Amino acid sequence: MSRKATPVTQLDGVWKVERESGALPPLSGVTKRIHGTHGQTRFPGLPPMRFEVRGLSLHYHPPFDSFVDMLEPDSPDVLRGRATIRGRTFGHFTMRRQAMGTELEAQLVKHIDEAVAMEQNVLRMLDGMISTTEDDEIRGALRQHKLETETHLERMQKRLEAHGGSQSFVREAGGIVGALMKSVLDMTRPEKAGRNARDGYATEHMEIASYELLARVAERAGDEETATAARKIIADEQRMADLIAQNWDRFAELSLKEAGVTA
Repeated sequence: MSRKATPVTQLDGVWKVERESGALPPLSGVTKRIHGTHGQTRFPGLPPMRFEVRGLSLHYHPPFDSFVDMLEPDSPDVLRGRATIRGRTFGHFTMRRQAMGTELEAQLVKHIDEAVAMEQNVLRMLDGMISTTEDDEIRGALRQHKLETETHLERMQKRLEAHGGSQSFVREAGGIVGALMKSVLDMTRPEKAGRNARDGYATEHMEIASYELLARVAERAGDEETATAARKIIADEQRMADLIAQNWDRFAELSLKEAGVTA
């Protein structure tokens, strides 16, 4: 009896994997997490096996690149799979979409993805600030914060990869700091010190708000590693915001001096 398959239009989400037959090991607790063209198979207590999604086939990364999972839709939330090695089938399995976690997982990945975009934009913003700041002490603080921001970006990229995600290139996440960047990167404007301080202070608090939200979404999704990473980043952003706040008088003086105003 032939089974009529329902086309699968969306593989994103968390899937529970069940062994059906063949030489597959017991698959208790095994899941597949898919986001866009990337994903991973997770075994309890073991490092994840990462793969690339090509249509309805999952091509594993080295050292497991001889393995490919071939999928066939059974319904929108069920896939039948063949585990192959060098083109030969050695086992069959079933994938069942985890309805309770799918939307939450997708939202978490979305927030992490936006954090990656935000940090990339902030790095460009800091480059603009460094190039337009003449005060050596302030420039030094900005350079130090750029190093921290590079670490923040790396952390978020790793968390995105941990969820089987790859950075999205079609997004509006950059708008979080996009409006500020326009003014920060304007090299001809006067009062650079004061405006840099203003824009930097606002950006730090937008980052804090973004990571506060990410931490709480991660906690609800059971992802303590991402929640912990977000809170560590919040501490760095708050420290930079406090440094700016402690120097408003200095920024005001520098701003007036740049404008040729004596007060």
